[in-house]
Amino acid sequence: MQVKRRNQRQSSLIFTFTATVLLLLSGCVSEEETDQQPEPNPSEDESERLIPPENEEEPEPETDVPEAYGVSAGHPDAVEAGMTVLENGGNAVDAAVAAAYAISVVEPFASGIGGGGVTLVQEQGQDPEAYDYREVVPEGGIPSSDIGVPGFVAGTKELHDDYGTADWETVIDPAIDLAESSEVSATLAQQLQSAQDRLPVEQLEHFYPDGTAIEAGATLEQPALAEALRDIRDSEGASFYEGDTGEALAAIQGLDGDSLADFRVGRHAPVTGEFAGYEVTGAPPPLPGASVIQMLQILEERGTLEEERNSTPFVHDIAMSWRIAQAFIYTDFGDLSFVDVPVDSFVDREQNAALAEEISGDSLLPEDEERSYDDSDHNTTHITVIDDNGTVVSMTNTLTNFFGSGVYTEGFFLNNQMSRFDIGQTEQNEPEPGRRSVTWSSPMIVADEEGPVLGIGSPGGERIPIMLTQVIADWVQEDSDLEAVVEADRFHLTDNALVMESAPEADVREGLLNIGYNEIREAPTPLYFGSVQALMIDRENDDISGAADPRRDADWRVEPRD
Repeated sequence: MQVKRRNQRQSSLIFTFTATVLLLLSGCVSEEETDQQPEPNPSEDESERLIPPENEEEPEPETDVPEAYGVSAGHPDAVEAGMTVLENGGNAVDAAVAAAYAISVVEPFASGIGGGGVTLVQEQGQDPEAYDYREVVPEGGIPSSDIGVPGFVAGTKELHDDYGTADWETVIDPAIDLAESSEVSATLAQQLQSAQDRLPVEQLEHFYPDGTAIEAGATLEQPALAEALRDIRDSEGASFYEGDTGEALAAIQGLDGDSLADFRVGRHAPVTGEFAGYEVTGAPPPLPGASVIQMLQILEERGTLEEERNSTPFVHDIAMSWRIAQAFIYTDFGDLSFVDVPVDSFVDREQNAALAEEISGDSLLPEDEERSYDDSDHNTTHITVIDDNGTVVSMTNTLTNFFGSGVYTEGFFLNNQMSRFDIGQTEQNEPEPGRRSVTWSSPMIVADEEGPVLGIGSPGGERIPIMLTQVIADWVQEDSDLEAVVEADRFHLTDNALVMESAPEADVREGLLNIGYNEIREAPTPLYFGSVQALMIDRENDDISGAADPRRDADWRVEPRD
């Protein structure tokens, strides 16, 4: 056992004296021989016996870990890929990477190796880590296509290098199998039909046989993508940036070999803040994790959690908290590798208490009329994994718009992430080579005093922060049910209008209009309010539970530990 430094000298003297006395009594050595003997090394048992009990170090408290593991993702095939890795000894990061590659195959409109993403990882009893592998501005600046240097492959490989225990081949193989043959979902068929006018249909015979979008339930084969994935597997990712795939990418207008070779994953400390007795963690700027925490703290200060859900004050408080947070995103957020962002102030309880006082119950906060960004895409995909060590991974990947830029090469679509530099009115979000833009992806982790207990995220474009605020605020309520809070109606503030998933009660509608909202309207598409993928640890039962968001093809599965 280890001994505290201040007791080492005392223990050494005790050991020497005791050993000498024993040797003299045995008559085995002379006094002269005794003086020449080196200090003995007592056994571990003897050491433990001689050290006074009050000087022993206190053992570290044990952290409860679930007797289960699980995956939540936007498609059943991604869940299956992640669960297969977990069942064969992989950990949460291995499973998240496997699910990410798998879903990029079966949902090529939402994410993929031509895009990027961001991931939070938190082990029980440890600090969270953040990996931002979203696309960066190429050396030559932003091309007309808005394609940025893809980071998906570099990011997932770095995650695996840092945390993974399964072989790299093991996490990629499920995606290769799906690329060789998978079943077309209703959502994929719908998206192919909707996007046909802006996609290079002549290059996409597998998606558009005879020029018509493939139907749901049909078998889809993507041989070019399978080959690209095999190269990524066999080269451990290097082929994507410097091999055959890299050469094909460098030929795309706006990209180049140096920009691909120079890509680096963004590593900055995640943002954390207190809310309702929990520690909430989000991705650092230029992502809006701090904004979700800020909104939650404003709601807690205003007592919004005590209001009836979907009541006039409940809706109004959340809408105005988003107006406050959004203003900071537009003026202060930017890439931390290039600009300073006052992150700590956004999650400061005292400052947010002062901001909460600015909200009036009978009027709207003024709108920023200079805000020009119009978010019309409803993209991204989210994956949450918890393994039987209690490690939580919260991962959001994207191509930005559906099918990204629409540019297709080597079996996959390329992003249009550079369009996000339109967000804001300050130099905080100005493009330059190597820089990442402000955007809306927001994986979150919620932890209690022992460690992480909830991983959560969603697609949904600009609505992601306000949606996650609503779901987390519901989740912390006593006796809340994860499935119920995921299914609950959502709403969003755009300009001075409220977009609501379900029409409010007549008195609530009248109350909101009287406050100053000029319109209450329905969501334009069923995909508008995303698809929350969440898993939670039940400390009392050492179990994991999840919820399937009915808004998309979401799925989740949990299995008990052997």
